[in-house]
Amino acid sequence: MSKAVVFLTQGTEEMEFTITYDVLVRGGVNVTSVFVPESGKPAAPINGLVVASRGVKLGADTTLQALLQNDNVDQYDAYVVPGGAGAIHTLSKDENVLKILHHAHACGKVIGMICAGTLAALGAQIGLKGPITSHPSVKDQLDALYEYKDSPVVVSDNFVTSRGPGTTFLFALTLVEKLVGLEKRNEISGPMMLV
Repeated sequence: MSKAVVFLTQGTEEMEFTITYDVLVRGGVNVTSVFVPESGKPAAPINGLVVASRGVKLGADTTLQALLQNDNVDQYDAYVVPGGAGAIHTLSKDENVLKILHHAHACGKVIGMICAGTLAALGAQIGLKGPITSHPSVKDQLDALYEYKDSPVVVSDNFVTSRGPGTTFLFALTLVEKLVGLEKRNEISGPMMLV
């Protein structure tokens, strides 16, 4: 069974996190959500909950600290960075997240980034000069170092990027296809009634 990490921090875009997590699970992927604290903040979320970009409260399966201490980060087949204007300041700058992403990409693991979460590719030095997409609000930060596309989902080998909340289903289904195959993608997308 494929295994994936979906990073989560304060201000994460809840649709990008929740839909991706859910679609991966429907695809038979064992998903672990990993809380990444803001710089200088406690390693675990207060009351065990993260407040997402629109105020929705979400729980994490583990923390980044626990993942690094108790887990073998190499056991995962994919790493996903959702967006969110507040979240990206943490996820695109956390040295441990960037090291994990860089190492995973170098090892051929699937890397998924959506919306402003795509800015983490810069810090992790992933896919430079290759095709990429993101939320239009961060396009200017990516344009010089990537071949920017306005497509809903862009795939470059095992690096998958997408635009925002409205493209999350396509993004997550593309991750399922990369991890489990086209047959599984087609099997789960039908009952979701995607148009």
